[in-house]
Amino acid sequence: MSTGDELKAAVSARRDLGPEFEDAIVESFLDKMGQEVDRRVDERLAQAAPKSAAHQGPSDAQRLALAIVSLSLGTLTTILFVLIGDGRAGYVVPVWIAIIIVNVLFNNRGKSG
Repeated sequence: MSTGDELKAAVSARRDLGPEFEDAIVESFLDKMGQEVDRRVDERLAQAAPKSAAHQGPSDAQRLALAIVSLSLGTLTTILFVLIGDGRAGYVVPVWIAIIIVNVLFNNRGKSG
């Protein structure tokens, strides 16, 4: 199932089940998106990283892949929280901060310090 389909299913489930199941729906959606991000990053890392370059920092392709996945996940999460409403928009900031931290840590990997 695509991330767009997952988002539609989460919003539909929220409508069908009501606000009492909202936290579980959001948690499930974010877990699925996290797994999808991990899978895509692992896939791209496996394709882009030569075995002998394990000690070097990430390649441009890896940085681009993480940036695309991060922006997609952040955008979908932001849309989800805005659609759900009920004061959940405050969760957007921690999600984006976490995405920024992951990107900074990933891009500083392998740099001598």
